[in-house]
Amino acid sequence: MSALDRLGELRAAVERGDWQFALDLLADGGSEAITAEGLELRAQAAYGNGDFEACVSAWEDLHSLHLAEGNDADAARAAAMIAMYLMMDTGLMAPVRGWLKRADRLLEAHGEVSAHAVIAMVRTYERFMCGDMEAAREQSALAIELGGRLGVGPAVVIGRVAAARIKIFDGHVDEGLDLLDEIGVVLMSGEVDPLTTGMMYCELICAAQGLALHDRAREWTEVMEHWRHGAAFGGINGRCRVHRAELLRISGTCDLAEEEALGACDELRPWLRREFGWPLVELGNIRLRKGDLEGAEEAFLAAHDHAWSPQPGLALLRLAQGDAHAAAALIADAIAHPLDVPSKERPPFVDLRLAPLLDAQTEIAAATGDADTARRAAEALQSIADSYSSSSLKACAALAKARAALLHDDLGQTIDESSRAVAAWADIGAPFEAAVARMVLGEAHHRSGNTDGALLEWRAARTAFEAFGAVRWAEQAERLVTGTPSRPISVGTRGEAAATFRCDGDTRTVCFAGLTVPMHDLKGFRYIQRLLASPGREFHVLDLVAVEMGSLRVGHALDQGGDAAARDIGAGLPRIDDQARDAYRRRLAEVDEDIEEAVLFNDLGRVELAQRDREYLINELTHAVGLAGRHRLVGGSSERARTSVTRSLRYALRRLARHHPALATHLGQSVHTGTYCVYTPDPLASVRWQI
Repeated sequence: MSALDRLGELRAAVERGDWQFALDLLADGGSEAITAEGLELRAQAAYGNGDFEACVSAWEDLHSLHLAEGNDADAARAAAMIAMYLMMDTGLMAPVRGWLKRADRLLEAHGEVSAHAVIAMVRTYERFMCGDMEAAREQSALAIELGGRLGVGPAVVIGRVAAARIKIFDGHVDEGLDLLDEIGVVLMSGEVDPLTTGMMYCELICAAQGLALHDRAREWTEVMEHWRHGAAFGGINGRCRVHRAELLRISGTCDLAEEEALGACDELRPWLRREFGWPLVELGNIRLRKGDLEGAEEAFLAAHDHAWSPQPGLALLRLAQGDAHAAAALIADAIAHPLDVPSKERPPFVDLRLAPLLDAQTEIAAATGDADTARRAAEALQSIADSYSSSSLKACAALAKARAALLHDDLGQTIDESSRAVAAWADIGAPFEAAVARMVLGEAHHRSGNTDGALLEWRAARTAFEAFGAVRWAEQAERLVTGTPSRPISVGTRGEAAATFRCDGDTRTVCFAGLTVPMHDLKGFRYIQRLLASPGREFHVLDLVAVEMGSLRVGHALDQGGDAAARDIGAGLPRIDDQARDAYRRRLAEVDEDIEEAVLFNDLGRVELAQRDREYLINELTHAVGLAGRHRLVGGSSERARTSVTRSLRYALRRLARHHPALATHLGQSVHTGTYCVYTPDPLASVRWQI
């Protein structure tokens, strides 16, 4: 086969999305692999196949090839494309600026060429993500103009989307949304290339989510979901799944939302760098709603490791863990010093980004009795809702005002505002939020002497929480309905109390605190049995799964310091591979160049942003290598096992609560889950288990 025929076959493979076949053709080492078109096709195939670093490396090779041939215009286009890919998936703006400057220098002696439109397109979002709205506005207009005149369609579409989002941030919400709807029609027509289409669908959803317009976000997510099958490639599928998880967190159920978020994390792991914190935070938010506090903490801290703000989720987690003082301090610091991480996924550098923080601050202030803070936060949230028309923002503001009014003993306003919030959230289709508002409304009725009204709201909230899968919230509502406060179950003072958790066939005999009941056996009960057999001993979730499946005997589970190799089989992949580490080092040099130039021009804001890029890259390189230079592992079966074990344990405890509430409460307080699970009973109320 001639080189020309092979190039045609390669081109056809890329066009039909057969990425691996295209890469196999290139791996044969024919001359077409090092031509300009071959390198660009290699970049597309690598990106489609999930190898981000290989994609960028191919563009870098193409840039070098054009330079060597003296083709400055095409070298500039390659540099601008490198900047675009780095911007889309790394969130590191200093290397993006470096490549754009190279492109500018190469075009200094040229008239208008297509690369000028590509540069304007990329610079639009570089400025947008860094919060320079005025420059972003100018560059978007330039991208639209040059793209139209020079025939660069993506520049026109991306410039129009950015211009529409800027209008929204300027307060012209309806006008900006109308423009986005017009662009949506263009995207649906199939006239735009798949990569641009996918990224701009994501932008439409991000714009709606930033305004808390969940109904509009749901509509565009459904459109994107229908489009992506067979059309999306690269990280687009994963981004769509994050949006679906966000919406399922609103509409429910929690299990479906968590499943989608975990799938998004798996799909986006090869793509996102700093922005990988985005799906991690969403996973943490969902687990927090479920009541999986250990899982939520893991997700939030992992997001923080990626230099992504875990707030307000982490502050609300501390509140759920009983540390209200830490929660109040965290949320106050997040509001005073919001983390300015460049991202197109969240509103950049405008007061919209404060809305969820202020909402959380009113909840925390209500729990701590801080009436003044609650009032100030509610007023600020109302101001944002007035500036950006959104039913969800108005509902958040109404509930915030209700909480503040309750702290000031203004029961009439509390009832009015919380009733308004319940109705608004119900109209939006947000059962969890509506149930939370009902909890506040019920409390106001209770304090005003309307016991029947209080019970009506609390029962409705309990039902909604249970259906949604928000276990801890459902338990809180149940305690209000029954009037029974949560308290530890006494199993004696000093010494040991005898108890039974034995399984015979499919029936488990449960005896605790004087009550004996038979129950159908469950997977979660088998996990509990293993923990009860060794109080205080931590078991890795993979060990629990191995015991339950019968591949490891109960008495021979792997010790923490035992056969680590056996546990690590299939447990994950290197955090970053050799190619990625080399790329990180190159980008670190580019960041240093950006810092030097910013210092030269006394651009302190740019210095600060570039320093954050530098800190992130150094942190990634540091954490990529473990002891003795071994690669650290991430993802894989350990995370899936942790999720599966936690879900099974939660379900088992809920079933147990129906038949043996005392034991369910005892285990709920004594069994701790996470990557390692352990049963740690109160030493003054220890139990001698017969299993």
